[in-house]
Amino acid sequence: MAVTAGRAFELMEGAHQRERLAHAFLISGPTGSGKRDLAARVIEMVNPPGDSGGIDLFGAPEDPPASAAIDELEGELVRIVRPRSRSRRILIEEIRELEQSMHLAAPEGSWKVGVIVDADRMFEEPANAFLKTLEEPPPGCLLLLLTANADILLPTIRSRCVEIVLQSAAGHQVLEVDESMAFASILAGSADQPTAHGALLLKAEFESLLATRKAGIEQANQAALKEEADVYKQATEGDWLEEREEFYAAMAASEYLAVRSALVDWLISWLGDAVRQKAGAGNLSFPEYAGETGRFAGGQELPALLQRIDTLQELRDLLNTNVSEGLALEVSFLRAFGG
Repeated sequence: MAVTAGRAFELMEGAHQRERLAHAFLISGPTGSGKRDLAARVIEMVNPPGDSGGIDLFGAPEDPPASAAIDELEGELVRIVRPRSRSRRILIEEIRELEQSMHLAAPEGSWKVGVIVDADRMFEEPANAFLKTLEEPPPGCLLLLLTANADILLPTIRSRCVEIVLQSAAGHQVLEVDESMAFASILAGSADQPTAHGALLLKAEFESLLATRKAGIEQANQAALKEEADVYKQATEGDWLEEREEFYAAMAASEYLAVRSALVDWLISWLGDAVRQKAGAGNLSFPEYAGETGRFAGGQELPALLQRIDTLQELRDLLNTNVSEGLALEVSFLRAFGG
């Protein structure tokens, strides 16, 4: 089940305090879900930064320093690997350098941390080399793999990592302005009295948006395949092109699933605003739609609103199975947004 970056950190912090922290984590989630910030917090957790002094000039405790960006933490104990080549691949040489750095001695009480950003860009040869490190990790070693496309990774790599799936951050703009307005318009139409008709209209808009996004994802991956083929087709042999076609097809499918999950998260956040207004709380995710979410909440009891959110959370998990997408959307939208 997807969790917020904050909740993921709490779970990892608890494991660290119990001395049960795993040696490898696969942190996945859509753009804006906080993968890199989470990795930075974990690095500072296992290798705390120096004390800031603790007391200001007036004798009051100072606020702890803000977490650094992940790139600022790279150094003797922290190695960050990311796609740097022209082809946006992680090269085997970089994986071998990472492996060597993980075997170096570290000061007592410190961890050696390896972070692989966009780990889905680690193809067959680098992936197999990295697998050896996963199978026989050096002591005091922590490996963090970050990706928006976990399905692309080798199953043998995924099976040796603790997987953490992050939700989209509420403030991240998953939808374009016109798309969110289209959603909000339909939701506003049923704000005073939710109906089955309104729920099915919202489902149709959701599916239309998904179809548009899917076409764009497939087009972008086809363009990337063509660009790669133009550069490398004269320097490769055998079934290279077929393998790359399979890769980009898998990449497109994975990106589509990530977008679909993020859109469901958007709807959950919208309903969450209705719950906040019902409970008299502030800090809305979408203050621009406060009128609509307030009206949606006005004619319903809090338990009913929470049940609607539960329905969408179940939908997000259900869509990760082999269930029929259309059927799952229809049933769930009727339950979450119908009368």
